[in-house]
Amino acid sequence: MKKNGTLNSDIAKLLADLGHMDQIVIADAGLPIPVGVKKIDLALTLNDPPFQKLLAILINEMVIEEVILAVEIKSENSAQLKLIEEKLLDKPIHYVSHKEFKKQTSYSKAIIRTGEATPYSNIILQSGVLF
Repeated sequence: MKKNGTLNSDIAKLLADLGHMDQIVIADAGLPIPVGVKKIDLALTLNDPPFQKLLAILINEMVIEEVILAVEIKSENSAQLKLIEEKLLDKPIHYVSHKEFKKQTSYSKAIIRTGEATPYSNIILQSGVLF
């Protein structure tokens, strides 16, 4: 049995398999999942688990090079944006339209769906390298 870190076997394997520039998505409960992209569904009920809980776990376990957000988060969910910026202070954040964000998710290794029920609580995390 694994002693610490992520116990969810799908997420643990996903993280172990990431290479430089691979992307994964943390999604709110409403983000559409493109055909052919692996979905890891953690949603239990609305807002459980919350977006921020999963983000904190992945920040702790993943080498993150940069992130992509929908520009709409700035006007539609500034509280969530503030929390993201606080946790990812040293990471470049790129903004695209929500329409473009949804297209970009089709290139992701996986989308991890949370129960988050606030608008535009979605993020693409791009993997970096340890060296």
